[in-house]
Amino acid sequence: MKKPDLLIVGDSERDANLLYVIGAFLPDPVVYLRARGRSHLIVGDLDVARAQKAAPRCKVLPLGSCLNRAANGGRKLPVTLAEVIRTFVRERKAGRLLVPDDFPLGLARDLRDLKVRLKVKPGPLFFPEREYKTADEVKKISAAQLMAEVGMAEGIQALRLSKINPQGRLLYRGSPLTSQRLRAVIESAVVQAGGLACRTIVACGRQAYDPHQIGHGPLRAHEPIVIDIFPRSQRTGYHGDITRTVVRGRASEGLRQMYAAVLRAQRRAEALMRPGVRARDLHGAVDRALAEGGFPTCRNNGRLRGFLHGAGHGIGLELHEPPRITASSPSVLAEDHVLAIEPGLYYPQVGGVRLEDVYHLARSGPRNLTKFEKVLEV
Repeated sequence: MKKPDLLIVGDSERDANLLYVIGAFLPDPVVYLRARGRSHLIVGDLDVARAQKAAPRCKVLPLGSCLNRAANGGRKLPVTLAEVIRTFVRERKAGRLLVPDDFPLGLARDLRDLKVRLKVKPGPLFFPEREYKTADEVKKISAAQLMAEVGMAEGIQALRLSKINPQGRLLYRGSPLTSQRLRAVIESAVVQAGGLACRTIVACGRQAYDPHQIGHGPLRAHEPIVIDIFPRSQRTGYHGDITRTVVRGRASEGLRQMYAAVLRAQRRAEALMRPGVRARDLHGAVDRALAEGGFPTCRNNGRLRGFLHGAGHGIGLELHEPPRITASSPSVLAEDHVLAIEPGLYYPQVGGVRLEDVYHLARSGPRNLTKFEKVLEV
């Protein structure tokens, strides 16, 4: 079957599709074009050697020479990027080019003015094979997950070493321990492990009712603290993702029951995770497990309480990738999916409890890539 012609323009620092096809970080914009089954990269002259080493299956062309060709030997200057791409397409007799749905609008307009035919490629992933991870990719995700666990270990250790003052607030090394301060401890550890962590969640008490609240202000004893770390490897660009909920001090009986229900729901998901299982069925099993534990999802005074989000998501070069594990997901689990499974419970008067591990789904079932312990009280 003939491969379609493709076009991506961007930088592989931020564009997961480009990083996938190049295999290296190139901070300056590049042009990737697959024409008549052969892949080409147009890169800045300074990046030629690095691009050739990183992407041996691509023919790497320096931007300077491409500008000169589009200028017809210098008789037509200046030359736009759209004109460079048009010249390239004509020389290789490429047909209509498929582009990602986030392709730059201005460049698309300029290309169409130059009679270069474009079509947005449908689907959540420009390269569908990104959904299924190779053994090498699983290793890279495992390495990123270890970075997340290093950050979690440092954060939990800081909580364990903290003191509880008479007002119930935590003191660490003689100063108040805040969400911001604990976040700095965690993210510094992740950097030292080779990752980059941004907007790490450290949400205490009622703040964690909002699953995306990163947290602010003093941390308090005897209240749940949701810690969610999702670093990106500085070397490979792959992500890790881990969540733990802990209490410095003593957890209430109600909080213990919430925690136990969330842990059972995660174990239920792990037991059901097999190739061929529908993602929405896995989500439904998590939802039922929470309800069976005494925590059904409901609406009270206009506010939703209980299980407020999907049971999980794929992970790789982007933090959230297909398949999405939600009540309405059309996806079916398959061999070599890598999935973050994150059941949680949220109540405005309490806050939240969430646990998250990353699994590689093999033919025989899931393998948990996360080794960090689950302990409520620290």
